[in-house]
Amino acid sequence: MDDDEPLRIRPMALADCDRVSEIRILGWRFAYRGLMPQPFLDALSAKADAERRRARFARGDGSVVNLVAARGEEIVGWAAFGPYRDGELRTEDAELYAIYLDPEHLGTGAGRALMLEALRQCAALGHDRVYLWVVRGNARARRFYERAGFHADGAEEPYEVDGMTVPEVRYVRELPY
Repeated sequence: MDDDEPLRIRPMALADCDRVSEIRILGWRFAYRGLMPQPFLDALSAKADAERRRARFARGDGSVVNLVAARGEEIVGWAAFGPYRDGELRTEDAELYAIYLDPEHLGTGAGRALMLEALRQCAALGHDRVYLWVVRGNARARRFYERAGFHADGAEEPYEVDGMTVPEVRYVRELPY
């Protein structure tokens, strides 16, 4: 696919679940190599992820927004956001739950376009701020978020992956942007 083809950001459809799951798994394997146990990353299954994603999508209540970035007919990225999760509580703030690109499309502007549209929609929904969690050692993602106006707010939480503790850092950005 030619990265010069126009990029469209649109709502994710049920038919997109397989490709979104493929992008998510490719993204995990790319972004978390050396940060999470390799056997865990190798065992990730796009097929199993797609089955869970279809089930969640079908029973969704509209509180989670899924967007895809497409060049022509090819989906190259995915983002999801919704209410900020403070444990089991939902707050008035928004949270960017995920943003992943097919690694072949990094640096093409697709991630930035997904981010801008997610932030625009969060602001349109009346949110004053957006939070996200990022693996502390994921320097590439942290730079991306910082360029998008996010900053670490000092909160950290451990994430357990196959017996390994992976620290996550919380980032925040005020809206509107």
